[in-house]
Amino acid sequence: MRINDEITLADWELSESFVRASGPGGQNVNKVATAVELRFEAARSPHLPEPVKARLKRLAGSRWTKEGAIVLYVDTHRSQARNREAARARLAALIRKAAERPKRRVPTRPTLGSKRRRLEAKAQRGAVKALRGRVDPD
Repeated sequence: MRINDEITLADWELSESFVRASGPGGQNVNKVATAVELRFEAARSPHLPEPVKARLKRLAGSRWTKEGAIVLYVDTHRSQARNREAARARLAALIRKAAERPKRRVPTRPTLGSKRRRLEAKAQRGAVKALRGRVDPD
C-alpha cells in the first residue's frame, strides 16, 4: 500500500478481519459480516522512520494497542468492499499526517506596549479589590 513518495507499506504489515456490524439494519446486518477491522503493525514496520512512528502513536491515541499495532474499525458502509477501502484510506491519511514534520515554534518576547497594558490592568484590578471591604461608620 503506497502512502507517499517515501513510505510504502508491505502486505504482511496489514491484516483485515471482517465482523458483523452493529446497529440497525434488519436481517442483512445479522447475517453478513460487512464491518472491517484493519490492523497495522506500526511498531514493527521497517518502512516507517522512528520520528513518524512516535507522531503516529500520539495521533492514533486509543487505536494504538500495547503491542504497537493500530486497529481501525470501520462499519460506515453497507458493503464489505467499501468499508475495506474506507479503512485503508483512513490509515493512509493517519500516516500521511504523522509523516508531516511539525513546524518548530520560534519563541517571541512580549512587546513593551503589551507589558505596560498588562501592568496597568493589574493595577486597575488591584484598585477595585482594594476598595472592597468594610466601610468605616465615620
